[in-house]
Amino acid sequence: MADAQKGKNPEKAKRAAAHPERPGELCKAPAGKFLPVVDVRRCEGKADCVEVCPYDVFEVGAIDDAEYRALPALNRLKLWVHGKKTALTPRASACQACGLCVVACPEQAIVLAPAPLE
Repeated sequence: MADAQKGKNPEKAKRAAAHPERPGELCKAPAGKFLPVVDVRRCEGKADCVEVCPYDVFEVGAIDDAEYRALPALNRLKLWVHGKKTALTPRASACQACGLCVVACPEQAIVLAPAPLE
């Protein structure tokens, strides 16, 4: 639970750490063994993942134009309403699979996936 206190919002991180359906390795996986995957069709850019992540993996920013155009019309409309903002993972390799982002996301838009073998 100590790692949960490192996020930008310690109270929200503490609630996520206590969630009974929290997946992952509870912050014990080697960095980069798992990667957070954001479903941009569900994400509304609310930044809960940014607030709870103890490893500074996430940021909220504009979706790539090509990825935006490739989405179905209803998903594009939803993203447009939210300023085309979504969770991005520029530091995904720092993820230690604590699962806080997964349970904190109100849209259930994040999953942890094993990193591809190199």
